[in-house]
Amino acid sequence: MSWRATILTLYPEMFPGPLGTSLSGDALARGLWSLEARQIRDHGIGRHAKVDDTPAGGGPGMVLRADVLASAIDAAADEGDLRPRLLMSPRGRPFTQADARRFAAGPGLVIVCGRFEGVDERVIAGRDLAEVSIGDYVLSGGEIPAMVLTDACVRLLPGVMGAGASGDEESFENGLLEYPQYTRPREWEGRSIPDVLLSGDHGAIARWRRQEAERLTAERRPDLLTSR
Repeated sequence: MSWRATILTLYPEMFPGPLGTSLSGDALARGLWSLEARQIRDHGIGRHAKVDDTPAGGGPGMVLRADVLASAIDAAADEGDLRPRLLMSPRGRPFTQADARRFAAGPGLVIVCGRFEGVDERVIAGRDLAEVSIGDYVLSGGEIPAMVLTDACVRLLPGVMGAGASGDEESFENGLLEYPQYTRPREWEGRSIPDVLLSGDHGAIARWRRQEAERLTAERRPDLLTSR
């Protein structure tokens, strides 16, 4: 069975979007994974399919109702569905490359896209939603974060990337940022490819790449070094 992503959203027309192109789109067409975008509003209340209400205790904005969202989740994933259930939320735990590896190794994901001021806290606990963030900023909704997370997982599925080792030395895979990359021409606007990369000495190349990865990480993401 292929890896399955189920997205719960108020805007299913946003999908597949970028997920339908490039690596993920090709893999989708080849059946290496599947995508289902489900409309939360199908489970809305009353003639107008209401999905939200005012915050308890007052305050601005609206909140997604627990009963509506729970109904949507239950319809998308029954009790026997072993896929992790995620809620894209700026207050969630930061999504990492290790998470992408772990999720890609499983059966897939059920992803809830938040909107408005958020979702009723009770449904987070009642449906075991793990809150996940893609960064310290706020977007209009969880759809774009869901695409980011899904793409990060799909590209790691067997057969998606051209070479089996394509992702092994990328940023974050070994706790470091990726080393600089070069290709032809050898000279460009007075800048040359480092001689070591043209030496044919694989040991020296490996050492250079490691040193450059450590240098870039120390300059740009020293937090990665302290957490190793």
